[in-house]
Amino acid sequence: MIKKLSLIALLLITMTSCVSKKIYTELEDKYANLKKDNRALNDELEALSKSKNQLDNDYTALVNAHDAAKNEVAQLSTELEALSSKYDNLKASYDALEKNSSAEIAKNSKKNRELLAQLEAKEQALAAENERLEKLKKELESRSQRVAELESVIAAKDANMRALKDAISKALTNFEGKGLTVEQRDGKVYVSMENKLLFESGSWYVGAQGKQAVKQLGSVLAENPEIAILIEGHTDNVPYKGNAQLSGNWDLSTKRATAIVNILRENNAINPENLTAAGRGEYAPVASNDSAEGRAKNRRIEVILTPKLDEISKLLNDI
Repeated sequence: MIKKLSLIALLLITMTSCVSKKIYTELEDKYANLKKDNRALNDELEALSKSKNQLDNDYTALVNAHDAAKNEVAQLSTELEALSSKYDNLKASYDALEKNSSAEIAKNSKKNRELLAQLEAKEQALAAENERLEKLKKELESRSQRVAELESVIAAKDANMRALKDAISKALTNFEGKGLTVEQRDGKVYVSMENKLLFESGSWYVGAQGKQAVKQLGSVLAENPEIAILIEGHTDNVPYKGNAQLSGNWDLSTKRATAIVNILRENNAINPENLTAAGRGEYAPVASNDSAEGRAKNRRIEVILTPKLDEISKLLNDI
């Protein structure tokens, strides 16, 4: 993204003296939008980093607990060894005194019983600590495995979205420079098509060129059944005064989004359950409505492609 921003900035500088004001303004707006997208992506990256840091902290806590349990086991083992040595010494004394005095024998017998009871208690404590240590070890291994699985799934989803973006860009090459852009940000792929490619002013009927672009997009989406497809219609802030059947810009944006969905549904390989049509009217502009150029950018269809995150959610709940 930073490389792309730099290239556009360089393009703006080098072309200022040789392009029209309209093209310069469009490039400048696109540069501003990319900067905004870059900030959003950095915020998302920071949130993911915090989540990963929390997982690392949990992992460290388990490691510390595991180390503490190992130290406890080592200490109990040392005490057991010391008690065993003491027991051997007392037994030797017992054997020596057995011939001399029944009283001494009884005394040593009592000590031996007490010592045996202590040994039994220590052995039980040692067994309990060994069991607790083994449980912590298994929990630590399981947690590490789930974290590794989560990282692997996230990396695979990101790689799949990059591949999807590249496939869409390749499929829609013929429409570059005609109000169509393909971007990847925030883990999603955004396909933006300005109305000049799709609709006449005030209409939701898709022209031949626009229909061809949507069908070519559909051919790629049909090969990616694990992608959720949201089609958003957008307008500028000029009040709609066309067909009396429509209540305004919001209604128009919804009908345009639905028109795109209907074209995609002509491809039987696309699961209708993956499709969502939404109208956002004039309330999500990408440029200022104070100029004709800005209003033209705001009149658009955005196809937002999102990977299904059920597997990631399950792994997060298991951690």
